[in-house]
Amino acid sequence: MLDDVEQCRAALERCPPGHSLRPDSLSNLAKSLRDRFRQRGVLSDLDECIELNRAALLLRPPGHSDRPPSLNNLAVSLSDRFTQRGLLSDLDESIEFNRAALLLHPPGHDARWFPLSNLALSLRERFRQLGVPSDLDECIELNRAALLLRPPGHSLRPQSLSNLALSLQDRFTQRSVLSDLDECIELNRAALLLYPPGHSDRWLSFNNLAVSLQYRFTQRGVPSDLDECIELNRAALLLHPPGHSDRSLSLSNLAFSLGDRFRQRGVPSDLDESIELHRAAVLLFPSGHPLRSHSLNNLAFSLRDRFTERGVPSDLDESIELNRDALLLRSLGHSDRSLSLNNLAVSLRDRFRQRGVSSDLDESIELNRAALLLRPLGHFGRSQSLNNLALCLQDRFRQRGVPSDLDECIELHQAALLLVPPGHSDRSTCFNNLALNLQDRFRQRGVPSDLDESIELHRAALLLVPSGHSGRSMSLNNLAVSLQYRFTQRGVPSDLDECIELNRAALLLSPPGHSFRPQSLSNLALSLQDRFTQRSVLSDLDECIELNRAALLLSPPGYSDRPQSLRNLALSLQARFTQRGVPSDLDECIELNRAALLLCLPGHSDRSLSLNNLAASLVDRFRQGGVSSHLDECIELHRDALLLRPLGHSDRSLSLTNLALSLQDRFTERGVPSDLDEAFSLFLQLPHISHAVSRSDITAAKSWVTSAEETNHDSALVAYQTALKFLDQHVTLLSSSSRHFDVVRMASASLAVDAFSCSIRHGALATAVELVEQGRAVFWTQLARLSSPFDGLSLPDDTGGALAEEFKQLSFRLRSAFDQSTEDQSPQIRQLTMQWNDVLSRIRMLPDLSRFLMPPLFSDLQKAAEEGPVIIVNASQYSCDALIVLCDQNPVHIPIDITRAEVTELSSDFQSVAEQFGSSDRQNKLVGILRKLWLDIVDPVVQALNKSSVHPGSRIWWCPTAEFTLLPLHAAGPYERERDNLSQIYVSSYTPTLATLVRARQRISQYASTQCFVAIGQGNPDRGKELRCVAPELAAVAQRLAPIVSSFTPLEDSDATVQGVLDALNHNQWLHLACHGMPNRQRPFESSFAMRDGPLMIKDIIRSNWENPEFAFLSACHTTVGDEKSPDESIHLAAAMQFSGFRSVIGSMWSVDDEVARQVVSAFYDKLVDDSGRLDCTRAAVALHKAVKKLRHNKIPMEQQIVFVHIGV
Repeated sequence: MLDDVEQCRAALERCPPGHSLRPDSLSNLAKSLRDRFRQRGVLSDLDECIELNRAALLLRPPGHSDRPPSLNNLAVSLSDRFTQRGLLSDLDESIEFNRAALLLHPPGHDARWFPLSNLALSLRERFRQLGVPSDLDECIELNRAALLLRPPGHSLRPQSLSNLALSLQDRFTQRSVLSDLDECIELNRAALLLYPPGHSDRWLSFNNLAVSLQYRFTQRGVPSDLDECIELNRAALLLHPPGHSDRSLSLSNLAFSLGDRFRQRGVPSDLDESIELHRAAVLLFPSGHPLRSHSLNNLAFSLRDRFTERGVPSDLDESIELNRDALLLRSLGHSDRSLSLNNLAVSLRDRFRQRGVSSDLDESIELNRAALLLRPLGHFGRSQSLNNLALCLQDRFRQRGVPSDLDECIELHQAALLLVPPGHSDRSTCFNNLALNLQDRFRQRGVPSDLDESIELHRAALLLVPSGHSGRSMSLNNLAVSLQYRFTQRGVPSDLDECIELNRAALLLSPPGHSFRPQSLSNLALSLQDRFTQRSVLSDLDECIELNRAALLLSPPGYSDRPQSLRNLALSLQARFTQRGVPSDLDECIELNRAALLLCLPGHSDRSLSLNNLAASLVDRFRQGGVSSHLDECIELHRDALLLRPLGHSDRSLSLTNLALSLQDRFTERGVPSDLDEAFSLFLQLPHISHAVSRSDITAAKSWVTSAEETNHDSALVAYQTALKFLDQHVTLLSSSSRHFDVVRMASASLAVDAFSCSIRHGALATAVELVEQGRAVFWTQLARLSSPFDGLSLPDDTGGALAEEFKQLSFRLRSAFDQSTEDQSPQIRQLTMQWNDVLSRIRMLPDLSRFLMPPLFSDLQKAAEEGPVIIVNASQYSCDALIVLCDQNPVHIPIDITRAEVTELSSDFQSVAEQFGSSDRQNKLVGILRKLWLDIVDPVVQALNKSSVHPGSRIWWCPTAEFTLLPLHAAGPYERERDNLSQIYVSSYTPTLATLVRARQRISQYASTQCFVAIGQGNPDRGKELRCVAPELAAVAQRLAPIVSSFTPLEDSDATVQGVLDALNHNQWLHLACHGMPNRQRPFESSFAMRDGPLMIKDIIRSNWENPEFAFLSACHTTVGDEKSPDESIHLAAAMQFSGFRSVIGSMWSVDDEVARQVVSAFYDKLVDDSGRLDCTRAAVALHKAVKKLRHNKIPMEQQIVFVHIGV
């Protein structure tokens, strides 16, 4: 070849510029250089070849007979250089020269097929780089045209069949149209028939058909397609016996297809055979052979696959050495140098992940940076290099915790995603990589949007790997893991259920022998354990343990995931020990945790987790057997774990709490005061965590609360304040959805009432009011933040006004979206929540607005008592108390001589009585309960009100907590002759919180001059029995009010639909609603009013945005009945109306008799009209009081006399 190049140079020297043969000489030298490049891979030969072809083309101007071949030669050499360097400008220029050549071969030209084929090939290559569909469609049409010019019998027909098949295969890959793939396979079969046994290109046809069958297997999962693919590759190898020049290529192809079948089915023998075939190929490329580096690379890759499956270190070490050898053969300037840099980097990263040697990771990062420099913008391998460098930086972040590594990693993944447009084969991988990094950043900084975006990216990735795709099981697992993590943060049950289903689907795609099976077993086990923790179904835990045992068997010593498998099995055994108390479970758990820790050496990213887990199992054994050394070891392990979780680490609060609790255990055992002092010094670090609050932080603060209460420590009040602050911050980060109600309920359970009790015991009465407000009706409080938040506020300058307007718009959109988010809408809801929180932060930076929408101070809450005292009646496990809030005095504390257990029992007795009202026996029991309420609770309050100069006949407001919310405090009394009941002393109203009452007082109607009233009655609902008194009741309302209000709208029967009611309330501020009330105590947001076409639910009411509603009389049953598990959240129909803006609401505590309702309504509206003949919603409580008083003379049953209650102003 050296002689050929030199001979051509000599010939060119004999043809100086102007010589008639110079163009030919230029072309000949260019061809010989191109041939030498193809043998040796020296890029300077190719560069010179291109310049010579350019010079030859200049000497063959338009019209020259040899211009077409010159155009072709230059196009081919530019295409070769593109293949080496990946510069799209070379490919674009190649396409333009091929187009020019085609124009010189018009239809009818005997050689037209040649430029048709060349242009088709270059367009196909550009499509593979950029993914532009029009390039591929044109390529296919050109190949079809070329095939028509090569009819049966033409020597090049097999080549045209193959070219068209390959372009159809590409289009199938992009668009998944099965007819393209089927046609491709038929074309490849037709080409194979034209290469009979003995034909030199028969092996290539075997190869093309093999590849297309493999694609169809991936799409449809028919095993015979993949098996035929391998048999075709075997047949191709038989055509290349030892000594054949192409044997090495056939060895490699068969090795690749077996490797693919291993990745499809996980059969180890396929991988072993693949490695042996690659070894055989390497032997055919001795030192100095130009393809030796390729063969070394292939063997290295397959050994890495085997290491990933079996964890044998020698496979990985050999892979690294092979990659180093390949890199040495690809010196600076070699077209494949970036590939070798990349491969060596990947294998070093694998070794770091197995052995934790930092130098491997640092070298991997430097190699990836070097590879990236060789893949500039436009290079087809750039996205891969961006991803690989990002993955290494992710590992270094996980080991060393440097935030800049994680930020750079995310930026690299985002850049990689931009380079893989829709349709690109690597798009799902890019989605997945970015998702995992966002999940890491969430763990570090706790910004919920990172976790939510991560889940959406995993969903997008899953959509790109349909059934049968080799990457589907991995994608299912990734989405499952992210949902499981969100469940651990927010506790939404649907996330966990979906996670388990995804893990089961992934496991089905990883049958015995499959390399991914251990991970699938572990992931399903973890999700089942989480569900057991939440729901206590023992079968979930037993299945979890069996799955973990199976996973550990598939993770032998040396396997990189073995520490995780050991930890997982240990955790599930510990959970079973806690449940059943079998000592052998705990012993095995400890041994597994010790084994895991030995594999997580200093520097390992999971070391803090292993330290924590071993400590937790030792403290369990201490509590079981009382051996002090176990507790001492546990404490030292927790100390080591805490050192690895510095300020800002998302698990720091967990480590602080674990160490504090173990020190407290040691104090309990030995009584050394320094242990207890250190424990609380650790707890006192909790308020200073620097990441966004998660459920685990709230749990940590609640542990502090419990410890402080148990030891009577003086930090108890600070602990409650911290826990409630965390709760408020956490709830603010959740989007408005009833799906998050369970999260709120679990996080806030008893916290507020216990905080109230603690404050009372510390003499901090104003703090008691603040804390009980902060921790009750949390869901309503968050929704209230989305409703008219700027009422009564003046904002400074244009900036403040613009922020206010933006905040109002975002609040309106979030409220309107309540409970309507679907998978398609959830990113939008998430974005709105992020924007809302951002604007809120900016508003708080304005003068005098630092506490905007923060939990109110006592001075704000005291305004609730401007029209009369508010009595908070609190039931806590630590004490029961009443607190009278007065507008111009300090709160008054009244101890209540009753325990919470007694309150619970009293409430339960009352609910039983209420379910069977009507019999005389029940009447006597009701009176007994009302007397007990009077004696233990209400009478002491009345005496205190007297001392505070609250005169008889005054209005008072009850604000009950816990089980007190279920009791009719307004009806308490001695029920004896000559003694007054409460209703004869004061006029009672209720309020769920003080802040609600303050908001209602501040909300002044803009429609004071007009009073628009709607009376809605539905006596024939979609479900439920007919209500015959509805029509007479509405007639009575109309008769009394129609003459005096600005407008009176009756809405009955067929007009009283869900939408009809919502529309009517857009135009009316006063409402009377007579219908069935349908409480749902398990799913309170589905409590409803029964309309003609279905239920009008609480969540429909929440989404409404009514203008200045004033008053609602809910003449329906059970409108103040809420969620049975969380009475403090007040999720019931009457509260929904109040939180939606109605300043004053009449509701019912149980079933209402139709005739009683009619009588109450008639008497009520007579009293609601003031002296000027107008309605006044502030008279509602007194009007109800007088209407009920009138009933007592009509021999109405006791329970019906007290069923209605007033809520609000």
